[in-house]
Amino acid sequence: MDVLSDVMAIVRTGRPRSARVEWRAPWGQRFPAVPGSAGFQVILQGGAWLLPPVGDPVQLYVGDVVFFPHGHGYALADGPATPVAEAACDPAEEGSLFASASIDGPGVTTVTLCGGYRLDAGRAHPVLRDLPEMIHLPARLGHHPELRAAVDLLAAEITAPRLGADTVVGSLLDTLLVYILRAWFAAEREHCQGGGWAAALGDPSVSAALDAMHRDPARPWTVQELGARAGLSRAAFSRRFTALVGQPPLAYLTWWRLATAARLLRRSGHSLGEIAARVGYGSEFAFANAFKREYGMPPGRYRREACPPPPDAAAWSPRPAHLAEGSPDPAGPRAGERAGDDAGRVLPTGA
Repeated sequence: MDVLSDVMAIVRTGRPRSARVEWRAPWGQRFPAVPGSAGFQVILQGGAWLLPPVGDPVQLYVGDVVFFPHGHGYALADGPATPVAEAACDPAEEGSLFASASIDGPGVTTVTLCGGYRLDAGRAHPVLRDLPEMIHLPARLGHHPELRAAVDLLAAEITAPRLGADTVVGSLLDTLLVYILRAWFAAEREHCQGGGWAAALGDPSVSAALDAMHRDPARPWTVQELGARAGLSRAAFSRRFTALVGQPPLAYLTWWRLATAARLLRRSGHSLGEIAARVGYGSEFAFANAFKREYGMPPGRYRREACPPPPDAAAWSPRPAHLAEGSPDPAGPRAGERAGDDAGRVLPTGA
């Protein structure tokens, strides 16, 4: 896979969540910080104010996208001075893939689309670590048409879910995340502000070498070969790669191989020998030693701790045993259900 696709595969865990919410003024809602997550808000209709914990309020208009790569908390409201309600649920709890909600009031209507992603905070790729606390992508005519199209499709599917909605919504949430990151990197290059990974992915030489490593991590790459892919001499390539990526080419390659191995240990049934071969190690012994140096434990133990046995049948019950039939489920509406006015204050996540 290419670099950005690999980044999404390595850090995503669990399933995303999303909601389309109609707010009628006056309204204000706090979205608490959720470590190990990323979230977004999109203004579909009307306007809103983003109230960060530190700094001035930010006015948002129709089409604006706000992305929180590190799960920092914030608040949204119809005005900068409107009181905000505290979160009525734990946003870190597992909930439905998508839902719709409505908050009644006498004033004008604002419609938002929010979503959240669970990430493996312990093994975050430096592409994501380099991102700021908040990314604001203002709506501009003719800019990022694919991002706008994904937003429209996602909003329409959540508003009127049909057969296959879970598959469509899940895929669109993943697509939207990639488009948000693409738009951010493009904006950084456009304003000549890119540093670190934004600059690395925009640099033709370094991105060519990164793409080669990601598409074939098992190959016994040398700096000379990677420099040839980049169209640079060995020394010039090594200096350029290290300056933009933050570590030498082969050090990054080793890190990426082991990060890929960790993902395979968590999500596949391949043997340790098969995984070792897939990430470029000639023997299971060499792979186990390298993995232990990076992760602090042997790969077999890592797999056991990362993938515990499934819970018993009672733990998988969709409704807790202490709730009587017909009682409201504190986890919120199931996929496709429309929450009532009170339930609308319990959003899937926006951070």
